[in-house]
Amino acid sequence: MIRQRFRFDGGGERIVSRMKSVLEDQGHEVTLITRKWQDDSDTVIRCDPPKPTRVLRESLFAKWAIRAAREQRFDLVQSHERIPGSSIYRAGDGVHASWLEQRSRTIGWFSRIGLRSSSYHRYVLRAEKSLYEHPDLRAVICNSRMVQQDIAKRFSIDPAKLKLIYNGVDTDHFHPDLKKHRAAIRQQWRLPQDAPVYLFVGSGFERKGVNRLLNALAELSEGYALIVGRDKSMKRSERLSQQLGIANRVRFVGVQKEVAPFYGAADLLVLPTLYDPFPNSILEAMASGLPVITSTQCGGAEFVENGENGFVCDALDHPALVEAMKRTCGVQAKKMGENARERVEPHTLSAMNNQLAALYRELLNEPR
Repeated sequence: MIRQRFRFDGGGERIVSRMKSVLEDQGHEVTLITRKWQDDSDTVIRCDPPKPTRVLRESLFAKWAIRAAREQRFDLVQSHERIPGSSIYRAGDGVHASWLEQRSRTIGWFSRIGLRSSSYHRYVLRAEKSLYEHPDLRAVICNSRMVQQDIAKRFSIDPAKLKLIYNGVDTDHFHPDLKKHRAAIRQQWRLPQDAPVYLFVGSGFERKGVNRLLNALAELSEGYALIVGRDKSMKRSERLSQQLGIANRVRFVGVQKEVAPFYGAADLLVLPTLYDPFPNSILEAMASGLPVITSTQCGGAEFVENGENGFVCDALDHPALVEAMKRTCGVQAKKMGENARERVEPHTLSAMNNQLAALYRELLNEPR
């Protein structure tokens, strides 16, 4: 398994660990190829080429990692990076061309020219095409229909290689019983016990829509935003909340090793992301009994039914976001939260494990 770097709060890394466990439970030996990992055991091959530029960081790691994998003659090589020559690729980052299209909607014409001419983005687009159209690729694990359909549309790839396997959620850990933390978390972060609390969970504030949430909150007469995560642009978001006159209604709490109590303290999750294949926070929130407001370019939107367990709107449709936040409160939010829990209950970690195990058995047993 190839993953360039690890962060304890990264959803992608949790998935790598989960997939590694699935294979080990089947009796297979699993080696990680990475620059840096939590565990420096003998099942890790450190691959840390120089990274003087962004392009060289990606391209050199790709070359060194796939070379290391071939030298070891593994039965399967699963990459979580865009590395041509892998036998399995997990498309956890979605399709880069789609992200660039959405990003272009939020910037001026001069910046769009820079985006198109960027050597880094040109490299990623080439690597992605080479990956999907490489003869050694045997399966692509997609975590949403949005990504599955996008890959099929954009690349010359056999659709049978595109395997839809949703992320699983620990429905015992993320559960409506987390409401027991409501009073304590609200007291800790100076949130009124009876006020609506709009939760945001994630890193990458610009892409995932923290400022869009703040602008919408500014049009509501009540309610608080609880922002869980970190980002280099956090200071800008803090300044925006001051400019909007809502700084007293916004709490930036940073990265939390245990995020579950914050779902218990909130009334709903708001994630107006510009582009996201399928964030774990949506599954976690719904399993915790929270309605979800998200965008049309989020893979998790397929789990959300307007008015039933949340709302879906275009990430840049400000009036629609404001209206959805108004409508997802009080008694209505409670019923929506119950519907949300019911919607994700089948998508357990065990269900994901079983699908992955079946895929690995198929690939290891089929003639090559």
